[in-house]
Amino acid sequence: MIGFLLHSADDSYDVTAVSSAQKAITLMENQSIALFILDYALPEISGVELCRMIRQTDSETPIILYSGMTRELDRHEALTAGATEFLIKPNDLERLVETVGRLMNERLIIFEEQTFH
Repeated sequence: MIGFLLHSADDSYDVTAVSSAQKAITLMENQSIALFILDYALPEISGVELCRMIRQTDSETPIILYSGMTRELDRHEALTAGATEFLIKPNDLERLVETVGRLMNERLIIFEEQTFH
């Protein structure tokens, strides 16, 4: 659903969805990822733990934790693990699209600055 929503908002988005943390790790090893959207609850490990794992090798790619977990402790744990943003399902669905757009534009600006300097 999120992939459809994002592609509808901007058809230049190439969205790849995976169903587990292991599949996400394998995907990361085989291709460049511009932005991650993680759920808090994943089959093998939590989205927060996957976020920590990503941050061990990638400190720059934006990570959005989009979760049904609503406690401030959950938000704090995600941001401490390295998440760029923490949004709450389903209330922040429109904000998710806006946040993805903003983060992708920020990455484009950084890329252009690095390319031309």
